[in-house]
Amino acid sequence: MLELLIAGGWVLLPLVASSVLAVAIVLERLWSLQRKRILPPGILVKALGQVQSSTDLTGLRLSSPLGRVLAAGLARQGQGESRIREALQTAGSHEVHLLEKYLSPLGSVAAITPLLGLLGTVLGMIDVFQQLDLSAGNAQQLAGGISKALITTAAGLTIAIPALVMHRFLLRRVSDLVVELEEASQQLLDALTPDHPASLHLHGDADLKAPSTETNTTAWD
Repeated sequence: MLELLIAGGWVLLPLVASSVLAVAIVLERLWSLQRKRILPPGILVKALGQVQSSTDLTGLRLSSPLGRVLAAGLARQGQGESRIREALQTAGSHEVHLLEKYLSPLGSVAAITPLLGLLGTVLGMIDVFQQLDLSAGNAQQLAGGISKALITTAAGLTIAIPALVMHRFLLRRVSDLVVELEEASQQLLDALTPDHPASLHLHGDADLKAPSTETNTTAWD
């Protein structure tokens, strides 16, 4: 293994660093994006029970991302539908930003590592042909040099493919969680404005789609 790392040259160093970064992000996001941490069971029922009451909202705010969104709406009850909607959307925008945390670097790893691998292979091939020209080497030497030069391409793809898969998977999970945040926020909005029910959209339909080479940005309508 050490021999392969040496043969790969300096390009393997950023590839190894990228692999460590990708693994760290995936593990952190899998832990942070657990549904029970974002949408604890019973939190909506608790929030609806506080409608038209003066109960302290600190516990609700500290409970979860959904709790913070609902608490923002409850804090504006009695101030009109537009103020409640604005509070829900502002809090929701902040929470979605936190849900997407680190996904942009993960997408960058998936996009950049194949290019780094290709760069390492090209540099390796240049070095191989320069040595062959100087030493008038044979075909066996050429084959061995090409094999070593391809190490970085293989390493780049080995990192990029899982990173891309997990990037899309995590974006899908965030999208699903945001839909549930919207549904819960809508129920609270309806409860706070029974005379003027209105539709609440916490993010646009075009948001949270996973592009091939870059991560998205989410905007709440």
